[in-house]
Amino acid sequence: MKILDRFQSGVAPNGEVRPHPADRHVGTQIATLRVQSDVSQAQLARAIRISFQQLQKYESARNRVSASTLYEIARSLDVPVSRFFDGLPGNGEATAPLLPVDERLEFIASAEGRRLIERLLRLPPRVRNRVSSLLFELGKEIDPVQCQDED
Repeated sequence: MKILDRFQSGVAPNGEVRPHPADRHVGTQIATLRVQSDVSQAQLARAIRISFQQLQKYESARNRVSASTLYEIARSLDVPVSRFFDGLPGNGEATAPLLPVDERLEFIASAEGRRLIERLLRLPPRVRNRVSSLLFELGKEIDPVQCQDED
């Protein structure tokens, strides 16, 4: 049996300690499930009696979530605790790079992503379509190869 240091994470070139991949995964799951439940950080934090800043730290994996707090989050979002671990790689795969889908979910779950979506949804469909076309064209300027698949 391979024994891992429970604080095993990573060290950035600048010496900064990175969160463990499992902590990042759980944090991302908290954010994703919260957004899917249409619950704000402030609402969830109030429900589990923590500050919204602390919830932000859990979602970004700057702080680890205790089992009791994870249980309270699951109860508040009406999901089983196991949902936070769905898709968590095992057997040394935890350091695998994020898939594009994971990056998209992470962005959607972020405050910036939520603000963008809320503002886009306020636009009339025709304007939203034009914004989408503009973003697509800008993307082609930045990375023409990647955008070829989306034509």
